[in-house]
Amino acid sequence: MRGAALALIAAALLSLGVERPDGLGDVAEVRHWSYDDYTRVVVELDRSVAPEVHRLPAGPGRRERLYLDLGGIWVGRRFEEPIPVDDGLLHAIRLGQNTLQRTRVVIDLERYDRHRLLLLSSPPRVVVDVFGARTRRASLAVGDPFRPPSELRPVRTVVIDPGHGGRDPGAIGVGGLREKDVTLRLSRALRDRLEERGFRVVTTRDDDRTLSLEERTAIAEGAGGDVFVSLHANAARRRSAHGIETYYLDSTHERHTLRLAALESGVESKHLDELQRTLASLRVSAASDQSASLASEVHRALVTGLRAQWRDVADLGVKQGPFYVLFLSSMPAILVEAGFLTNGPEARRLGNREYIERTAERIAEGIARYRTRHDSRLAGEAS
Repeated sequence: MRGAALALIAAALLSLGVERPDGLGDVAEVRHWSYDDYTRVVVELDRSVAPEVHRLPAGPGRRERLYLDLGGIWVGRRFEEPIPVDDGLLHAIRLGQNTLQRTRVVIDLERYDRHRLLLLSSPPRVVVDVFGARTRRASLAVGDPFRPPSELRPVRTVVIDPGHGGRDPGAIGVGGLREKDVTLRLSRALRDRLEERGFRVVTTRDDDRTLSLEERTAIAEGAGGDVFVSLHANAARRRSAHGIETYYLDSTHERHTLRLAALESGVESKHLDELQRTLASLRVSAASDQSASLASEVHRALVTGLRAQWRDVADLGVKQGPFYVLFLSSMPAILVEAGFLTNGPEARRLGNREYIERTAERIAEGIARYRTRHDSRLAGEAS
């Protein structure tokens, strides 16, 4: 009752033209992406907040809904009309000035199984994922922010994410070679190799376009992906740096990993500590063990296979890193750094079709090995 009274007071004051209090932040943008049984809502702000999501049952004349309060944020009368969604899962998104010091976001539901809340920085973003019944498992409690470990289902769908694209060229290396072009060529070759092995393949982009990290992983969730593979090419100030490394998600303080995480996550270097604190304070996905296994299989196949033809390929190992694109994926997820664009010999290889084809073949082989081990274990548990 007290909350409702405060909301009525705030609405009355706004109607009287009360001025905005000093020191409040703003809502920059509200975005959403819809799929059959999954919708992602992103509220971008100009300052960090720490909200909680609450679920309210349907009532007379009211839909079931989720809501969260953004303290220190002002919207005033900017969002007087609901943002329509009508995708079968969400009806609409509403924002309003709940009190003079707080904005409330309400998500009106049409269908609901569970949700999760993620907080991102640089810029500050509140991400609410709403899932439909397709992803329910008997062992999952309503409201659990992560879907069940992938050992509960066989590996069928691979989501390939060619890093960067569009306005974001990624790293630019020797001879002007751009990371976004390398990753797209590698993605297309990898898609073909995986389809030959019977996988269903979804790519986050198949052309040169700009995608946010939130949209990339929304595509993966919406496709019902079983594994997520993000493709990148490395860069370093030291031109002699070369080699291949493969990452899966964890919170770590290793300096090189943080630098690379900032680069691939689109975060400025000055925000490295903020990025680290954000990921370290949040739960690492239940798929972490599977991600480590996937990374190991792919990396081993990649390094061993490439060295058979290019003996000087350097093995930089399987590593853990706080990459946003991995954190936003609830399925087993890895990030492959296929080489250094800033190293002369390696840049020439990454610009060579034969090398790209061979790299794709070896990544596909690693994923196939992971599938074999994973599905065999699943079959053994079922028998």
